[in-house]
Amino acid sequence: METVNIETVASGVCTLTMNRPEARNALSMQLIGELTTAFRTLDNDRDCRVIILTGAGASFCAGADLKHSDGAPGTEDMTTLGLVYKTQEYLAELMLSIRECSKPVIAAINGAAVGGGFAMALACDICVAASNATFGSVFIKVGLSSCDVGTSYLLPRIVGVARAAELMLTGRIFGADEAQMIGLLHKVEAAEDLLASAVNTAMLIAENNEYGVWMTKKGLSANLDAPSLRHAMELENRTQVLGYFTGNMEEAVDAFGEGRKPSWKKL
Repeated sequence: METVNIETVASGVCTLTMNRPEARNALSMQLIGELTTAFRTLDNDRDCRVIILTGAGASFCAGADLKHSDGAPGTEDMTTLGLVYKTQEYLAELMLSIRECSKPVIAAINGAAVGGGFAMALACDICVAASNATFGSVFIKVGLSSCDVGTSYLLPRIVGVARAAELMLTGRIFGADEAQMIGLLHKVEAAEDLLASAVNTAMLIAENNEYGVWMTKKGLSANLDAPSLRHAMELENRTQVLGYFTGNMEEAVDAFGEGRKPSWKKL
């Protein structure tokens, strides 16, 4: 890949770095395609337990690459309507590849995360950011709606409807301290400590059993749309019963009694 770097930085922890620093990691068609492929590849990599998404240089991702208006692959002979629609879907598939990845994804936001970059951060499970990071749902500033590539679904669920409405309707840029205050960020770090902090969180996750991490992510995602507490509990009940048959609960009890760390059984 030319625009994405993948590296194993700790046992079970992989970093996925957007590598277009000269363009502030703006989302070209090539970067979109390579990111989607990278997430799907890591999703099928049993040695990778947690993914950290970050950007090279001074920005996380500055959104769509407005300087290059090429369409998505396969749109060469399409009308403008077909080209624009297929390209929109191509970008949306990237957000889905992040959100639907079975491995937890941590965004290490090292700078500006606006437009499509903001949507990518929202699609991640956990966000940590450098103190100089900035954010914005800026789609509305380019003559479109701020309801784009998952933002209208994810942002109100993370920060609440009223805050989401203000951020989406104004399209204003806001900083890391405000992002943490409204619940968008897990932690704010000095720029030089950002990646180490993300890796530390990833390692804490990777220490847990594979089934438990997998089903916690799936359950959280599914129960965002649960119509009632009872529906959510029905899913939880089945998840816990299935989990018992991995043998990991018995291993945890034995490890506790023997004063050692559990040796988790793989799926």
